[in-house]
Amino acid sequence: MNRIEGFPNRDTVAAATAAVLADALRVDGAPSFVATGGSTPGPAYDRLAKVDLDWGRITVTPSDERFVDPSAPESNERLLRQRLLVGRAVAARLLPLKGVGPSPESDATAAEPSLAALLPFAVVLLGMGEDGHIGSLFPGAPDLAQVLDPKGQRLCVGVPMSGEKPFVPRISLTVRAFLASRLITVFVTGDKKRAVVDRVLDDPAYDPPVAAVLRQDRTPVRILWAP
Repeated sequence: MNRIEGFPNRDTVAAATAAVLADALRVDGAPSFVATGGSTPGPAYDRLAKVDLDWGRITVTPSDERFVDPSAPESNERLLRQRLLVGRAVAARLLPLKGVGPSPESDATAAEPSLAALLPFAVVLLGMGEDGHIGSLFPGAPDLAQVLDPKGQRLCVGVPMSGEKPFVPRISLTVRAFLASRLITVFVTGDKKRAVVDRVLDDPAYDPPVAAVLRQDRTPVRILWAP
């Protein structure tokens, strides 16, 4: 079973996360990195962008995306361009999930071949909500069993309704995609999220989406946390 690696504050956990990601990307070939959105990973991205890696070989793609213009404040693509794909890391290739299709599902379908070509990912970075969601895979979604299935058919799906603000449709990688990686790093902060992870690790009956990653034994997982 996985264990939580605790750090004294958010600066130290951001530095540790950047170091884990950098180590995972120091591999031969053309490594790929699935990067989470939200506010938590920004300081880790700031640090990672300064690391001397062969960024020209690296492809970055978001774990999920809101169905908004890439220039919108809510866009994960915008976050990655502003916080990660700068400095040394500007040479990396970005594979967006938001395309030009009329719906999240059409963009998800269009992204599948490009995502498949990146497998296995070198590293997946996941955040987690206080409800235990990962990517845009929310508790209570009607197709949750399919998108959490490690043997599911899809790598990427449209999400017609978000489980948290902003309540806009989304695009998300599935658990099958997350597990097709050499390493998964789960980066969480705050006591409420720590309590969710602790309960997943201790209570087999508690089954939020993050449990599909934390309870599997196919792909190594590191859980990094700070208050």
